[in-house]
Amino acid sequence: MKGTIGQILPLWGIENAQLSQIYPTAWEVSHSHVIKVYDDKKQMERNLKISEILSDCNIPVAKTVLTKEREKYVVYQNRYFVMSEKLQGSNISDPKDKTIAWKMGAAIAQLHMAFIQCEREVDFWDNSLLKEMKGWIRENLAEGEWEIVSKEEYARAVDLLESVYPYLPNRLIHRDVHFGNFLFFEGDLSGYIDFDLSQRNIRIFDLCYFLTGLLAEETDDVFTKSEWMENVKAVIAGYESMIPLSEKEKIAIPWVMECIEILFVAYFMGMKDRKHANDACHVFHFIQNCENDIANSF
Repeated sequence: MKGTIGQILPLWGIENAQLSQIYPTAWEVSHSHVIKVYDDKKQMERNLKISEILSDCNIPVAKTVLTKEREKYVVYQNRYFVMSEKLQGSNISDPKDKTIAWKMGAAIAQLHMAFIQCEREVDFWDNSLLKEMKGWIRENLAEGEWEIVSKEEYARAVDLLESVYPYLPNRLIHRDVHFGNFLFFEGDLSGYIDFDLSQRNIRIFDLCYFLTGLLAEETDDVFTKSEWMENVKAVIAGYESMIPLSEKEKIAIPWVMECIEILFVAYFMGMKDRKHANDACHVFHFIQNCENDIANSF
């Protein structure tokens, strides 16, 4: 792929660029631009439209760079290539910083508000965490003979989620909220990236996904229960500074978190990745032990 990108860079008027891979479908170009590679034209066109709408809403997203022929993308070897300006910012060095946690909650809320306009102009996939729990997630766990997450643990999580699910607002969400996709520069949000998984789902999914992701980080400086709870409070407070959560949503937060970790257990079992499945189960049990603390924090 590096050679392919090198061949098409002149279409943007760029010669002899330094290329470095960021992740499987994205490459950095001379520290100033990023090229994203798509196999799916519809997904590529949808992401371009999302970026245009968010930019019009004054949301910091990467600006698309047109080719010399004023095209938004290049088609080459049955793939689609989009170049954008590289946003300032990087991963947060201290994920335990409560000030950053508050700003992260506010950043999620800001994106959710802007997404309202996206929903008016772009069609999105409707998804349901509850249906996933009752569908492929259950199938994967059963195929693994309930070895990592027990049938009783799964049933309890589904029952709790189902008891509140009809009352949880369903909105367009990012679906992959972490510090790699929400960039910060000098302590402030500098931009949002990667809308590949954006979908309609329960809106607290983004909050819960981010908070459980903090526990899943493979670092030596792991969160204690009290440290993580401080971040939970800060993220929710940041979100509610812009969008109030309903009482049902607050009740559901630990249950949605638990279902997300069960989702990861099932996913990694399907990938035959026992280590990461066990890691997700460990986070699941950690959250279970925090249920009362989360409820009392609101």
